[in-house]
Amino acid sequence: MSKSIPIHQIRNIGIIAHIDAGKTTVSERILYYTGKSHKIGEVHDGEAVMDWMADEQERGITITSAVTTCQWKDAQIQLIDTPGHVDFTIEVERSLRVLDGAVGVFCAVGGVEPQSETVWRQADKYHVPKIAFVNKMDRIGADFQRTVEMMRTKLHAVPLLLQIPCGEEDGFEGVIDLISMKKITWDEETLGATFQELPIPEYLLASAQSHRDRLVETVAEMDDGLMEKWVAEEPIDIESLQAAIRRATIALKLTPVLCGSALKNKGIQPLLNAILLYLPSPADVPPIRGINPINGEPVECPAKEKAPLAALIFKVAMLEGRRLSFVRVYSGKMVTGDDVYNPFRNKKEKLSRILRMHANKKDRIEETGPGSIVGVMGLKDSSTGETICHADHPVLLERIDVYEPVISVAIEPKSRADQEKLDQVLEKFLAEDPTLRVREDEETGQKILSGMGELHLEVIVSRMIREFGTHVNVGKPQVVFRETIETESEGSAVFERDIAGQHHFGQVSLRLIPLKRGTGNRFESGLAADALPALFVTAVEKGVMESLESGTLMGYPVVDVQAVLIDALWREGQGTELAYKVSASMAVKNALANASPFLLDPIMDVEVQVPENHTGDVIGDIHARGGKIESIEQRHGLQAIRAIVPLAKMFGYSTSLRSATQGRGTYTMKFSHFDKL
Repeated sequence: MSKSIPIHQIRNIGIIAHIDAGKTTVSERILYYTGKSHKIGEVHDGEAVMDWMADEQERGITITSAVTTCQWKDAQIQLIDTPGHVDFTIEVERSLRVLDGAVGVFCAVGGVEPQSETVWRQADKYHVPKIAFVNKMDRIGADFQRTVEMMRTKLHAVPLLLQIPCGEEDGFEGVIDLISMKKITWDEETLGATFQELPIPEYLLASAQSHRDRLVETVAEMDDGLMEKWVAEEPIDIESLQAAIRRATIALKLTPVLCGSALKNKGIQPLLNAILLYLPSPADVPPIRGINPINGEPVECPAKEKAPLAALIFKVAMLEGRRLSFVRVYSGKMVTGDDVYNPFRNKKEKLSRILRMHANKKDRIEETGPGSIVGVMGLKDSSTGETICHADHPVLLERIDVYEPVISVAIEPKSRADQEKLDQVLEKFLAEDPTLRVREDEETGQKILSGMGELHLEVIVSRMIREFGTHVNVGKPQVVFRETIETESEGSAVFERDIAGQHHFGQVSLRLIPLKRGTGNRFESGLAADALPALFVTAVEKGVMESLESGTLMGYPVVDVQAVLIDALWREGQGTELAYKVSASMAVKNALANASPFLLDPIMDVEVQVPENHTGDVIGDIHARGGKIESIEQRHGLQAIRAIVPLAKMFGYSTSLRSATQGRGTYTMKFSHFDKL
């Protein structure tokens, strides 16, 4: 953070949306109009600044969240453009964790699409205030009011219209600003860099006035100061109205809505103004809370430079083979060359460089303060979701949720040279991506790579070749199942052995009970308090939980099981933690084998958009795949079919959907839950 920018002039915002709603195009326009880019980069030309990775440019999608900093008026905007594809949902999750505000971009044709709902809920989870931008108003089928209505019904948001469109589809000219009551149009010769504020045309005046009255009434209902003026029918000045909208937005009571067409360079400057006017600065949000790792007491981290350092690593990336950590500073300041402390790993690290990021380009800075988002070099051991602070003021901030992978592929190196590099390359990807898992298949010796979807794993393999020159053969995608049990059963085991001159003894009996889907695993001791020392009960619990990590059917994790310790034999002087842990693990395996174990499939939420005349074929195909139709709704000549389908039956679906709909059908899919087929 430069000294000249006070903290209340900083905005940390993310651009979030469904794939293809136009997030990156909005980001590119923001960079152009704020003077950060000298030309407009287009996604379809593979020239977008924020999509700098070769895979992103080739596929025309965002894969990794890119951070950049730009100036608008007298404020500094730190912007993160996030992916819209469900396979990269962790990128959205970890960005929202460190942002103070978000801009949700919606396609005026598609409205609120499935991934829009997912990212909106992620933002709600972290209490992030939001502005909505209804994009693509110039497209055939654009419907502003329908999109706003979908925000109400699907997102349970309270949309507050700050603008209404002036025309739609081919007739989209500009917007009517309901605060200033002016019509705004953009100049095509200057690529939208200049615009005019004109009087509202006569034919739109009544509609604009009624929308403005509704705007004032909605805000007044949520703001006592404004309500008094409104009831007394006093004139409400623009500054009071904007201040009230800001308070209600930051309190998550309202979502201001703007509209435009980013591709046609219309609507971005008012969006930038709205970001400054209505989204919070780091000083406007409550101080983040952590815990003291020594005594477990809560610690508050105020956004002040004089406070002790508290910063969160929200992402690790490998740039040109070097480890770069993306850090959000919440309180205190970081100075190049400082020693910092990671309480999660109990390790000291050195800040060798602090960098202001612009996608994959970077500028060195000497120090940075609260509210800043920067890249840091030199953190060798620290990873995503971990805190850095000073050793004399330790604090642990809440970690970032990680998603479980649902799909895996077997990979093997093509040559000896590839074999030597493979482990190191995989280690780099694992440091970067918490949703990726790697294990070795004991029977084949192949590496099994597990991730969030086919595209996720495709991109990892593609990056192996491009960035690291490592070539691998890839097997067919396999589903990552879970195992569970159908009936109660009991198992006992004794472990008695002499190891390294010490006698180890432990004997336990356990009962396994099936639980409701999605409950997770539980352990409880049914023994009297004095039947077995607490130390050994803890060892039994460890043994149980470790044993449930791989089931007896096919070695997949076992879920939704309660293990109850029903009996244990203890011999003074011979019982050891190791013996009880191992005997508990053996007892679980015995009980699992007799509990009618079965596999649980990953079940996916699927939304298919198809022309009406192909609906019957698509529904028939979903039923043939063991799917269940949840709902069908009409959307502008298309039918949106929502269904739940087992992942195992969805491989190659895009090809069969294309052939069933003459290439006109599209679908999105995200993980829902594990269940029995």
